[in-house]
Amino acid sequence: MAAGGWTYAALAQQVEVDPKSVERWVNLGRIPRRATALQAAKALGEDVHALWPALRQARPARAISPELVALYEQRADIPVSAFTDLMAQARERIDILVYAAVFLHEAYPRLNELLTERAAEGCTVRVAIGDAGSDNVQARGQEERFGHGIESRCRLALMHYRPLTGTPGIEVRTHGTTLYNSLYRADDQQLVNAHVWGVNAYAAPVWHLRRHETGGMFDTYAESFDAVWATATPVREEG
Repeated sequence: MAAGGWTYAALAQQVEVDPKSVERWVNLGRIPRRATALQAAKALGEDVHALWPALRQARPARAISPELVALYEQRADIPVSAFTDLMAQARERIDILVYAAVFLHEAYPRLNELLTERAAEGCTVRVAIGDAGSDNVQARGQEERFGHGIESRCRLALMHYRPLTGTPGIEVRTHGTTLYNSLYRADDQQLVNAHVWGVNAYAAPVWHLRRHETGGMFDTYAESFDAVWATATPVREEG
């Protein structure tokens, strides 16, 4: 404001608020409503998130679809408990489609036990992880500038999940498909981690879907899981 010669009154008039509101923004750190903040940022010629970083925080998604529960700017914004709690509530099926997603085992060492418990209660558990030797996995490593790192993570994921092979109700497979999204499904809820070229999955958006009776996005992703699963190779027990 000082650089642009703005007074409280002038900016207030521009964005149609009381001058005392502008004074509170400056002196007390108050945060205006998003629409007002956008107007103020435009008037000042500044980025709205540079002025009010708190407006960048993840917010529940608006109901543009009856299936959309929440939208997160990046996976790193979501606690691992959001994934594991979803699985713990499953009664019929758990589907996981990833290249590696070793963050789950690293942050929640009981993951295999959780999946085994759910299977013992009647859940069908299907886990599809990336084939470290596939062209698509290797290409993904180059795109993310991780080189062979993603191949190592795929091998590590296989080490994590291999002990589950042979467990009734659980099947682990490897796939070499182009992974457009990582999927974490528990019954009629699903976390979809979008993939962005050159961006690691932890920094890419996630949407939380709940299946609607009329179908829609949830079913589209569920069907894509089935299509990948059909091409995947079962992991055998060691020995």
